[in-house]
Amino acid sequence: MIHPAAIIDPRARVADGVRIGAYSVIGPDVEIDEGTSIAEHVVVEGPTRIGKNNRFFPFSSIGASPQDKKYAGEPTTLEIGDGNTVREFCTFNRGTSQDAGATRLGNDNWIMAYVHLAHDCQIGNHTIFANNAQLAGHVHVGDYAILGGFTVVHQFVHIGAHAITAMGSILLQDVPPYVTAAGNTARPFGINSEGLKRRGFSPEAIARLKSAYKTIYKSGLSLADAKSELSALTSQAPELLPLVAFLQRSGRGIIR
Repeated sequence: MIHPAAIIDPRARVADGVRIGAYSVIGPDVEIDEGTSIAEHVVVEGPTRIGKNNRFFPFSSIGASPQDKKYAGEPTTLEIGDGNTVREFCTFNRGTSQDAGATRLGNDNWIMAYVHLAHDCQIGNHTIFANNAQLAGHVHVGDYAILGGFTVVHQFVHIGAHAITAMGSILLQDVPPYVTAAGNTARPFGINSEGLKRRGFSPEAIARLKSAYKTIYKSGLSLADAKSELSALTSQAPELLPLVAFLQRSGRGIIR
């Protein structure tokens, strides 16, 4: 399963059943779990941990040191879960000691070509990043979020679960859960109704989320008052809980 032209550092730990293609380089302090496939011409640097059943396509750079002038060689990490697909020419950097010390990609994510995950990014599960989505450092992306091609995300921005961005979106502030964002700079354009239908949200839940969107963006209320109004509804509408929690902890403010 390991091509004789691949270079595997003796300090790397590679499980049985891992495929590594020709001319790929696996560095020290790299762990790769069973079922993962590393195609030809992939470079994996450590410390990096890669879980089970991932697929890495050619010419990706995984686990390189962060593109941060403050980085001074601290032993930070990249952590990748299970079942991810990482297409050609992706670049994932390790974390920095100024944050969590780790860049993390969860499970079952679909990462298309030329995507960049900078240092300390925290990516959930079941996301889709279309070609050339670019994340600066310290970005958080929630479960089931979808980033359109050429989406560019400013450092420290948070993107909520089930949010979606259009192609070419520029995100300078947080995108709340369920919201559709588009433009340069990005503005809100309703909720991701079609995505929520596909994930099993009931018509009633989607209607309540549409009403919550109007409370935030169409009612004329201040954001503080909108948060208070939505907080009072969470006992009857549990799908509002992630939205309210996101608004409470937003550090950069939300797109408006």
